Amino acid sequence: MQLAAKIRDARTSLSHRRTERLARRRLSAELASFTSAADRAELDQILERHTYAETREIRAILSRQQG
Repeated sequence: MQLAAKIRDARTSLSHRRTERLARRRLSAELASFTSAADRAELDQILERHTYAETREIRAILSRQQG
């Protein structure tokens, strides 16, 4: 693989990772706004409608925020 292609691939990978981190931070901030017991109960009901695989990231964020 040419050096230019390796550099391009590395830049693309870094860009995707930055985008993913930003999306996780935004999701975490949004989930942190669910502070009341009613908010959390509603969120739990919504999550129960989906599979664990679909909600894994959200559940992990919520777990970190509780702890």
